Amino acid sequence: MANRLIHASALLWVLLPFVPKPADAESWLSDRMDVFGKFSAETRIFPETGVHPGQRSHASGFSLETTAYIEGDGGSSFTLTPFLRLDAGDPERTHADLREAYFLTYGDAGDGEWELRLGIDRVFWGVAEARSLVDIVNQTDLVEHPNAKSKLGQPMVHFTLSGGWGVFELFGLTGHRERTFPGEHGRLRGQWVIDNSRVTYESADEEWHVDLAGRYSNSFGPLDIGLSVFDGTSREPTFAPVVVDQTLPHVVLAPHYEQIRQFGLDAQITTGPVLLKLETIRRAGGRNRMMQEQDYTASILGGEYIINGPWDSNSDLSLFAELLRDDRERNATDALANSVFLGARLGLNDEHGTDFFLGVLDSRETDSRVVNAEFNRRLSDNLSLHLESIAHMGFETDVTVRDTRRDSFIGISLEYNF
Repeated sequence: MANRLIHASALLWVLLPFVPKPADAESWLSDRMDVFGKFSAETRIFPETGVHPGQRSHASGFSLETTAYIEGDGGSSFTLTPFLRLDAGDPERTHADLREAYFLTYGDAGDGEWELRLGIDRVFWGVAEARSLVDIVNQTDLVEHPNAKSKLGQPMVHFTLSGGWGVFELFGLTGHRERTFPGEHGRLRGQWVIDNSRVTYESADEEWHVDLAGRYSNSFGPLDIGLSVFDGTSREPTFAPVVVDQTLPHVVLAPHYEQIRQFGLDAQITTGPVLLKLETIRRAGGRNRMMQEQDYTASILGGEYIINGPWDSNSDLSLFAELLRDDRERNATDALANSVFLGARLGLNDEHGTDFFLGVLDSRETDSRVVNAEFNRRLSDNLSLHLESIAHMGFETDVTVRDTRRDSFIGISLEYNF
């Protein structure tokens, strides 16, 4: 229900900023409202034939994300960011969402400041490059990209208190968002289709359970640190097989969301060109890959080394190295939870904002690895080109990702910013 309400609202609002205003419209709104966004025309090319029937060798579509920022009186404001994607290759990838729709107000609190956000918002926690373990407030919009970094909007009350002693945040969350998954004919799907219409919850309140979260962050010289806690409905589902259709029986997976408690730590030490990074969590109440309840600890330890002006140029080169560990080992729900990540990003610092990225996430337990290459360049003040290639290697040896072994792809995107 929560997902349907948000999808319907997003469809209503996504084109609103483009509606012409009457000639006699009050200047108050035009003076206080700022509208900006991006339109992307995209295609993905899959060189290999899909494992499952009906999977296409290419998928094209477009996405539109628009933000309307309205400044009120006394420092208050309202932000609205609807998102819409249409995809010709997978009906499940066609979706709408309210990424943001919140009212913000703030004021003084002694020597510090308080801030209140009420509505739908996105929150990001974490410092690692390959994954973000501590980032748990928002649900993953998995059909957007397999790197799991795109997030759905989350209804929340977000209160922040800040001062010389640091930043303290409290969250009240409800209206749980279901993770998005590829459909029957979509690429990057597993052996069985995940059917969100069969979702179940451990809580009797289902998606309306009230989740609580908090975070304290501060800087101590070169050290930036964040301590977080979350208690509520997991953003990561487990799956139960269900046989459907009595005439042509087939199996689908029904998502199930448990009640969990997670403690997190993220930290970064910056010493000149070297950035040392740590993310670690302790989670209780979830299930492992064998559908058994198991408390576990996971961590990412690594760093980034920045080289300014390599080869006597104006460019910047960042080198990444991270070690990922999950003490559930082969029973971890992420097939690459125990891996080594190596990467490099080269920014040319030219007028076109050209940059290149190459990364490898290599499992320490199987022969599976993912190679990711990206290229970004501005073609004009408003138009940008994004190219990427994601290659799956050795996936045929790991049962959890075997059905995506032929889903390596090349992505091309033209983005118009306004």
